[in-house]
Amino acid sequence: MSEAIKISNLTKVFGDGAETVTALNGINFTIPEGSFVSLIGPSGCGKTTLLRCIAGLETPTAGEVNIDGKTITKPGSDRGFAFQQANLFPWLTIRENVAFGLKARHIYNAHKNDVDDFINLVGLKGFEKSYPHQLSGGMNQRASLARALVGKPKILLLDEPLGALDAFTRMNMQDEILRLKQKNETTMVMVTHDVDEAVYMSDYVVIMSARPSKVEKIIKIELSHPRARGQDVFLKYRTQILEILNYAGKVQEVEYTI
Repeated sequence: MSEAIKISNLTKVFGDGAETVTALNGINFTIPEGSFVSLIGPSGCGKTTLLRCIAGLETPTAGEVNIDGKTITKPGSDRGFAFQQANLFPWLTIRENVAFGLKARHIYNAHKNDVDDFINLVGLKGFEKSYPHQLSGGMNQRASLARALVGKPKILLLDEPLGALDAFTRMNMQDEILRLKQKNETTMVMVTHDVDEAVYMSDYVVIMSARPSKVEKIIKIELSHPRARGQDVFLKYRTQILEILNYAGKVQEVEYTI
């Protein structure tokens, strides 16, 4: 499997002079093409900053992000982004919001049926003509996710896109995102604080340290899909990640067979 994303000595410092904050401190790892990678770590450790650097929305202070051998300097249509906040255009309907990227790229006519398909996928059928202010925050977040997915980007970047959803919808959306990943062979990188979500969805979990952030450990999740959240190996991965994050207290060391 070839690498889709290579992150080399990535450093990001905010501010200047005496008032600076180092968010990322020499991050190095590669993301294989077609894989699902979760970024997990303490709040404020730079996970979203790293995601934004991959998207081309932030310029690194040092180091670089390469996709297929090309250095990333700006956003591109090969990368979709689902933000923490819905960020919908308030003057557009839900359908118009979902279709916006397709129209901006002048490919709407060829893919307009996909707009309705993805609206149905996220459970918003019947709300196509509604405006964002008429819907709940969770419904707007689902519309934002549909907007990111509808263009079928080669790389999909997900910044806690399921955090505002109820538990039942969240689990359904996890499965649908994985189905779409497999169908379209999309490389996906997701920021999450949910350890169970990371183990359930990921091929690799990248554990980041507190700021200034570095990669603490990368764990390969060698479980086939669909995964059972209660199986012993799943729970061992979960315990291992929590132990590294230092959230689990004193946990007896266990042996892992991978």
